[in-house]
Amino acid sequence: MRPSENCRTQSIIFNSEYTNHENLVGGAVRDYLLGLPVKDRDWVVVGADAQTMLAQGFQPVGKDFPVFLHPDTHEEYALARTERKTAKGYAGFSFHADKDVTLEQDLMRRDLTINAMAQDSDGLIDPFGGQQDLAAGILRHVSPAFAEDPVRILRTARFAARYGFEIAEETMKLMRQMVENGEADALVAERVWQELAKGLMEKNPRRMIEVLRECGALKVLLPEVDALFGVPQRADYHPEIDSGIHTLMTLQRAADMGLSLPERYSALLHDLGKAKTPPDILPKHHGHDLNGVEPVREVNQRLRAPKHCAELAELVCRWHIMFHQVGQLKSKTILKVLQKTDAFRRPERFAAALNVCIADTQGRLNREHTPYPQRAHWLALLEAANQVDSGKIAAECRAQGKIHLIAEQIDHARLERITPLQKAYQLDSADLSHY
Repeated sequence: MRPSENCRTQSIIFNSEYTNHENLVGGAVRDYLLGLPVKDRDWVVVGADAQTMLAQGFQPVGKDFPVFLHPDTHEEYALARTERKTAKGYAGFSFHADKDVTLEQDLMRRDLTINAMAQDSDGLIDPFGGQQDLAAGILRHVSPAFAEDPVRILRTARFAARYGFEIAEETMKLMRQMVENGEADALVAERVWQELAKGLMEKNPRRMIEVLRECGALKVLLPEVDALFGVPQRADYHPEIDSGIHTLMTLQRAADMGLSLPERYSALLHDLGKAKTPPDILPKHHGHDLNGVEPVREVNQRLRAPKHCAELAELVCRWHIMFHQVGQLKSKTILKVLQKTDAFRRPERFAAALNVCIADTQGRLNREHTPYPQRAHWLALLEAANQVDSGKIAAECRAQGKIHLIAEQIDHARLERITPLQKAYQLDSADLSHY
């Protein structure tokens, strides 16, 4: 989105019964000026200390951090503070919070100018030009202290994905320097995943990946994805040619479809195997589905991705070619795919994988609306196979003393349901997969 050139300037109404100098800060002010709903409100208190807050009934959050919960609203109120870098990484900080810390000093420690604005009962407080950058659609760091926290690289990329803003030249230069200095290497998995997951759920997640690549952070955080850029594909199947560009297009298509976090994460990782393709067979990518499984597992492990995200990403990578090429499969193969993907026990995950396959198919240059009948067909095949009464077959086998034949008989019955559907599909439609 692009902000209006006439951002809102009227004051937010304050209803405080407390005597502290309270300032609404950060995202609430930013989104208010953009005319967006304000979800969470954070406050900074100037001229107070911990004793003051406790005496007024505020509840401390944690033992060693100057943040308190309002006794009535339960919103977070933080004492104005300054920070000092003490070690590499995002955790290497000491802070000073006391009555002598000014609001401007507190705002100066923040990441971007659009997040370094405050609002009090008198109006907007904007010492670093945040409102101007908001109107211009620019993400600009507040001070050189930006470089002290590598998480800010991810946050900036995420804000670019959310708002569609450009990154100031000097800020991008600083982000590159941070990567070159090894600051991104100090990021821990939990923080990377937290920001990545938020960014994937933004309106334009493609932009987040582009920013990370531009500043060099993608090569550090997701080298498997970075390696896809520059890897060619067949132009007749992939008019965009570049495997990295296709990945970005697939991710963005997943977002445009309103898919879930596991689905978007799977879209990002679905083609990692293409970076493993031997150069002598390029631009073909035979076996990239199988070749991608290990890189996906490595990413999952490094990011400590939640189980539901990790499992779907691996499943999509391993099976998406088979899903695409359902029209070429024998009924026995179809049954094996349904079994190996655990479709009978996890039909919702199976359907999610097929959603990603739609994004994969449509995430190509000028192919955004390509039909994907394979999804409906796979779900119909699964439904047909599920019509078999497995319990009845098992009971009959036991009664006949043929327990060893239970699995075989169930498979036979399922094949009888699958085969007519598959033959009809093969007759009625040409296979639309070129992958």
